[in-house]
Amino acid sequence: MFSINENTYAQSKKLSADDQLLQDSLYNGNKKKVMNFSMKDFDKLFFEFFDKKNNPDVVLTKTEFYTYTVQIAAFSDRLVKLYPEQKEVAEKNKENWLSENYEDYLEYKASQKK
Repeated sequence: MFSINENTYAQSKKLSADDQLLQDSLYNGNKKKVMNFSMKDFDKLFFEFFDKKNNPDVVLTKTEFYTYTVQIAAFSDRLVKLYPEQKEVAEKNKENWLSENYEDYLEYKASQKK
């Protein structure tokens, strides 16, 4: 079932093939680590990402960007285990984070400098 869901998410994204491969690799490499995150660990990750994203002096590399978004998305898997009644919300959040696009991020960063 997991591979079916993963393919469904992949089909809904508009990532380049290279970005998709990077994201899949990062997801597979980080999922187990993120499943052991406490809420405090997740909050730290989440706010660190937004601090860096919103800092006009910091531009994340593609790998850094997707590492953050993939880890945030993967935390939804942990939330499903903790709160099964929130499965639909967690899956939607995961899909949203996995649809984040590095090119959109770069456009946002360029707009910060104007």
